[in-house]
Formats: sequence, structure tokens, C-alpha cells
Amino acid sequence: MNKINSKIPQGPLAQKWTNYKDHQKLVNPANKRRLDIIVVGTGLAGASAAATLGEQGFNVLNFCIQDSPRRAHSIAAQGGINAAKNYPNDGDSVYRLFYDTIKGGDYRAREANVYRLAEVSNNIIDQCVAQGVPFAREYGGLLDNRSFGGAQVSRTFYARGQTGQQLLLGAYSALSRAIQKKQVKLYTRHEMLDLVIIDGRARGIITRNLVTGKLERFAAHAVVIATGGYGNTFFLSTNAMNSNASAAWQCYKKGAYFANPCMTQIHPTCIPVHGEFQSKLTLMSESLRNDGRIWVPKKKEDAQAIREGKLKANDIKEEDRDYYLERRYPAFGNLVPRDVASRAAKERCDAGYGVGPTGLAVYLDFKEAIERLGKDVVEQKYGNLFQMYEKIVDENPYETPMMIYPAIHYTMGGIWVDYELMTSIPGLFAIGEANFSDHGANRLGASALMQGLADGYFILPYTIQNYLADQIQVPRFKTDRPEFDEAEKGINERINRLLSIKGKHSVDHIHKELGHIMWECVGMARDAEGLKVAIEKLQQLKKDFFTNLRIPGDKDSLNVELEKALRLQDFIELGELMAHDALDRNESCGGHFRTEFQTPDGEALRNDDEYAYVSCWEYQGEDKAPVMYKEPLDYEFVVRQQRNYKS
Repeated sequence: MNKINSKIPQGPLAQKWTNYKDHQKLVNPANKRRLDIIVVGTGLAGASAAATLGEQGFNVLNFCIQDSPRRAHSIAAQGGINAAKNYPNDGDSVYRLFYDTIKGGDYRAREANVYRLAEVSNNIIDQCVAQGVPFAREYGGLLDNRSFGGAQVSRTFYARGQTGQQLLLGAYSALSRAIQKKQVKLYTRHEMLDLVIIDGRARGIITRNLVTGKLERFAAHAVVIATGGYGNTFFLSTNAMNSNASAAWQCYKKGAYFANPCMTQIHPTCIPVHGEFQSKLTLMSESLRNDGRIWVPKKKEDAQAIREGKLKANDIKEEDRDYYLERRYPAFGNLVPRDVASRAAKERCDAGYGVGPTGLAVYLDFKEAIERLGKDVVEQKYGNLFQMYEKIVDENPYETPMMIYPAIHYTMGGIWVDYELMTSIPGLFAIGEANFSDHGANRLGASALMQGLADGYFILPYTIQNYLADQIQVPRFKTDRPEFDEAEKGINERINRLLSIKGKHSVDHIHKELGHIMWECVGMARDAEGLKVAIEKLQQLKKDFFTNLRIPGDKDSLNVELEKALRLQDFIELGELMAHDALDRNESCGGHFRTEFQTPDGEALRNDDEYAYVSCWEYQGEDKAPVMYKEPLDYEFVVRQQRNYKS
């Protein structure tokens, strides 16, 4: 497929999703039992999709790498989930949520997809309340809301700092019910290593049993990828260490387009790196920016004294503090979008005003909030987050400001999908963070949980039927077909090659090298020269990987190092594609910030005349340059303009 067909319905923006549902094909209940669907992943998107499809009557096979769906990384999300309920009566609406998301993504997302997301957001809250999700409530019992970055209304529903956990438990309960009713068959500790295509359609997967090492085959009429993003390409990120991109990457190598790989999000409120031996970073919820104020010293000598341990944060007088976000963006203050807040923090630290032992930190201060609201109220809202910070840093955030610094958190790029969430391979769907679809160049806070549950509960269960309606005459596939043989042979050859290297470097050693290259050259700020260097270094790192890697153990048993090595190979290749995509896009937009393209004020400078498109990369083979196709982003209902969070 050389021509991109996004399948966006005709008609007014507000009616597209309704019109689509009114005219889509359906599968009658008796026929659903004859159709098999594989869902890979059990996070919010995967668990909600598997549970809903099972409840509809389809035969669902659900896979996860963890020992339980409850261990999916969605459980770590903290701050909240957006919806346009307008409970605070502060001017919110479906259109405003849509527009904030489009604007927050720096006008690099599809209008139709984003409006649909805003439209179904209200259904998500009703669904979760019915499941018993303990959202925060006001004194009278009504659901409470708080504000989040990139919005001037309060539309974020939350469960203290454990929103992801509670939402996942809701989805997990629905999934468990479906499993008990034999609507879904769950396979834990299984990792997808390849996609099987028969007659041009996705018809199955090959997995590795992570306990026994055995390769296993599974066939279905459709395959759904819900395996999250690729942030761990950077090694240090807020993602769980098991989070990986291998399922999505193998789909890419089988012909699925990979879209906007350079669009990565840096989260502004993370606990700074504290040592060389750190394996991951810890997120401090963006919700803290509701009441916390971000600052650095106004004087470089004060910042230097703090770094040397001669002064502490509380020694800096109020008049000597630079609340730089409030100064630069008076309309939004500390609640500017993540990309803006992250770059502002980097600029201050690069200019010599950073604090902490490394100088790579700024302060997030709750002194004023505690004085205004009282310690009890602040503790009720953020207590678990404060406790987590104190355990890690050994400082009491009620008494001294938190130290924060940006870190890799989310990836807006992913497998390309059309309006139906189907990839360029018929029968292969991608949902949640695994696809590229709804966030453009920057995701607003509290929108990831919204997209995951929207895709799983309310969008995919409709759109997949449009594909499956003409598949009811297709008999179930046997896994002894030559296509399965070929895929399994390829996996075995790949595994044997890695085990035979017998080099001197561990997987983590090489992964750290990858992380250094990516953060320095493809991180928060990029330029053409650095990206060219990155591509050269990544090509050399790949050679080093196949020359010096050492994996202990064998393939026929539990082997964590082999799991990591297979994922690392994919990360290295993905990192190179990210660098190519960033080099090709000669503009700045959202999380893609090219230092050559910025306004006089240091903001992202888009080039809508040349780059208002989705970059869709097609794999051409080992050591061959991929081909890029463009999906134009023709806006009918929104006028693009330079993002302004100052007034």
C-alpha cells in the first residue's frame, strides 16, 4: 500500500463518529463465536479491549509478559484522566477538550481522531464509576476535578496519585470476569516475537514462553497490538524496565508503517538522576503542578552555593527566587504543556541556574499551598506522592522543595493506524500508546489513560467489526501452515545468532550506551549535526552489539538476559529510525525540538507549509534505508497558529 488512506468519514466534525457507527458493518452474535481475536498486552488499552471484545461474544486470546495483567505498566500512571464533563462549570466542552488536545499536540494530529477521543471521554468516566473506580469526590459526594497542563479548565478526574492503578484494577476486574466466563483465554509470561501474515492479512503470532523458553504458535482472524510505547530506547525513562517495543517493531518489519517515531515526550516533573548505576527514573505526577510552584535562584552565585552544599533551598529569600514559568507564561503559569515546561527547565539549568548536586534540577515548592490550604489538605491530595519522594530522596517535601528535572516518559509516535485503528496490514490493529494516532507532537497530561480506555472500551470494539464482518466465512487457521514454520524458523535463527556471539559486554552495558547516544543527540533538543552523529554512532553500536554481546544461559529455559537482548536489538534499530525521522523533519513542533528552528523567544517554530503531515516509514529490509510516505494533515475545522501560553 503506497497510498495512505486514513478512512476518515465524511461530514461535519461533530458527526463523523456517529455517522461511522450508523453505517459500519456488524457481526451478528452467533457469528462472533466463530471469530478469533488475539490481543497482545494487558494494560489499560489491552485489558479493556480484550474484556469488551470477549463480552461482545468474540473468542479472545490475550497475552502479557507479566505474571498478571495487574503488573502492566499502566498501573504506574499517577495524575488523572481527562474528560469533558464540565462538572466545575468552568467553560469546558467536548470541543474545548478537542481543541486543547490539537493545540497541545502542536497541530500535528488528525482532527477526526482527536474529536472522537474527546467525544467518548465522558463515556469512560461513566464506565469507570460503574466499575467502582474510587475517583476523588467533593464533600457532597460529587466527583472532583483538578487542572492539568495545557488547559485553563479543570477536567481531570483522579484517584489521589494512583489513578492508573485504580483504572487498571477496573479494567482487570472486567477482564477477569470475561476470563471466568471463558470469553477470554489469558496467556501470562508470553512475549510476542513475530507476526504471522497469511495471504496479506495478519493471522497469528509466535510467542516465547518466558518460563520454559518454548516457542508457541497462535492463530486468529485479527491481531490487536496494545504493548505500549518505546521510551525505554533511552534506557533511563519513567517506564517500567520490562516495557519494550518488540511487538510493534516486529509488526513494522512485517510491513506495518511506523509513524512519527521522532515524536517523544519529555516529562518535566521527574526525580533527577542521582548516579551512574541507576536503572530507571521515577515520575512525580504532573498534578503536583496544580499547587506546586517551580523556581530556581535568580542569582547564579546562589545556585552555585546550593550545588556546593553551602546553601539550602529554604535559605533563598522570596525576592531572590525566579518563578520562571509564571514569568514567561503568565496565562498558564506552572500549567504549560509538558514540552514547554521541560525545555524551560533545561534552559535554566543550561544557563547555570540549576540546583542539586549535579545542577540538573529545579525546585517544585509547596510552601505557599501548605500555607493557603493547610498541610492536611495537601496531604490528602498528594500524600502518597510526597511519601514516595521522601523515600527516594530522603527529604521531606512538606518542609523543603522537591527537586525535579525532565525525563523521557511517553512516545507519541508508534504504529500507523487509520480511523478504524487498523494498520497498513489488513487485520492488524494497534491501540493505546502502541499507535501514533491522537496526540500529535505532544501529549497533554492525563490524556494517555483517556486514549487507552477510549480505544479499548469504545472505539476498537466498533471498528474491528467493520473488518471482521466479511471474515465469517474464513475457517479457523491451523498453526502448521508454512507461514508459521517460516516465522518460527526466523526467530530461532535470530536467537541462535545472539547466543553464539559470546562477547564481553552485558545487555545493560550496551543499552546504557544506547541511552547516552539517544539522550545526548535525540533527546530534549536536537540539531542536524547531532542527529547525523547519532545515526553514525547507532550503526556502530549495532555492530558492537553483534560482536561483543554476551548472553549467559540457553534458550530452552527461563533466560531474562535473552529477553532483554532481543528487545535491545529492536531498540537500537528503532533508535536509528527515530534519528532519521528527526533529521528529515526540518522544523520544531511539540516534543520534536530542532534548535535550528525556534522563535526569538525560544519556542518551537513549525513549518506548516512543508511538514504538516504524518511521516509513515516502511521497512525495506536489513541494512536498507526505509521509505517514507506522507499522510497530509488537512485541517478543515481548526486554524493552525503559533502556540501561545503567555496570554
